[in-house]
Amino acid sequence: MSFDRTFRTAVTIGVSLDGFIARPDGDIEWLTTRGEAAGDTGYEEFMAGIDTLAMGRNTYEKVLTFGFWPYEGKRVAVLSTTLSADDPRVTVYRSLEELLAGLTEQGAKSVYVDGGRMVRTFLRAGLLDELVLTTAPVLLGSGLPLFGELDQDVELTLQDVRALGAGFTQARYTVG
Repeated sequence: MSFDRTFRTAVTIGVSLDGFIARPDGDIEWLTTRGEAAGDTGYEEFMAGIDTLAMGRNTYEKVLTFGFWPYEGKRVAVLSTTLSADDPRVTVYRSLEELLAGLTEQGAKSVYVDGGRMVRTFLRAGLLDELVLTTAPVLLGSGLPLFGELDQDVELTLQDVRALGAGFTQARYTVG
């Protein structure tokens, strides 16, 4: 997809060693229960540089189960063909083209792309600039994969890698 962007995009996401972001039922307890032991993952610093989040319906609905809204002060865009647009904290877009136009119109500068399907959508479209993977030392065997089929290879350049607490690792890549 050819789109003249005025914003940069980045992903920071936790993943199991075998590449899953959640169990088949969407459960992320395996990550949250271990996550605190990882120590500082740089998430707060990452979020300080973000003005907008772009996520799909499943990720948005997962966030609603947290019991609090973690994105106060940030614009949140949800890509969904089925979600009603009745939450004043988010703007719902029906297509990727509509989402990209909306981000540009809103003056987005730094967009956090969140959720497996959104990450794959942005990767396929050549719209992802940075990927930060925090890998938990656990094998799930099955679940919701971060990556799936792609139309072509996606070249990544390793920028840095670091060991965190409790066996977690974190790798930061630029895309393209």
